[in-house]
Amino acid sequence: MRIGLYPGTFDPVTLGHLDIIRRAARLVDRLVIGVAINRDKGPLFSLDERVEMLRNECADIEDATGIEIVAHPFENLLIDCARDVGASVIIRGLRAVADFEYEFQMVGMNRRLDDSVETVFLMAEAEHQAIASKLVKEIARLGGDVAPFVTPPVREALEAEFGPPLRSKAAQ
Repeated sequence: MRIGLYPGTFDPVTLGHLDIIRRAARLVDRLVIGVAINRDKGPLFSLDERVEMLRNECADIEDATGIEIVAHPFENLLIDCARDVGASVIIRGLRAVADFEYEFQMVGMNRRLDDSVETVFLMAEAEHQAIASKLVKEIARLGGDVAPFVTPPVREALEAEFGPPLRSKAAQ
C-alpha cells in the first residue's frame, strides 16, 4: 500500500490545499494529511478545529476517489511523522519559485534523515497559485471577501472569527 503524507498547518484549509489533496489522492492508496502543531505560527484555529475542517472538506474527495484520507496531527519532525504513519512519499504543493527554494532545502534535509522517503511536488493550478492561508486570514481580518479562496464552511468559520466581509463582489 502506497501511503502519502501531505503536511501543513492548514490554518485555514484553502481551495489550493484542496486542489493538491484531490490530485495527491490519485497518486497514493491512502493519504494522510499531516496537520502541524506549530506554536511559533500562532494559528487562528485550534488544532481540533483545523482537523475537523479537513475531515469535513475531504469527505467528498474521499467518496469520489475511494481513497482513505486521514487528518493526523503532528508536532515532531516531518520525517518522523512520515515514519509514524508509514508514508513512503511526502507530497508538497508549490505555488511559486519562492516556495521551491524553501522546499528544496527541506527535501535535502529530509533525505539526509531518511532517504527511503521520497518527496513529490505538485504545482498548484493557475487559479490557486496566489492563495495562501496567511493572506486569506488577513483579507478576512480586514473585512474583505474570502469566498474566492475557501469553501463556504471555511468562509463561515472565518466570519465567525472576524465578522462578515465589509464588501463582497455580490454587493458591488
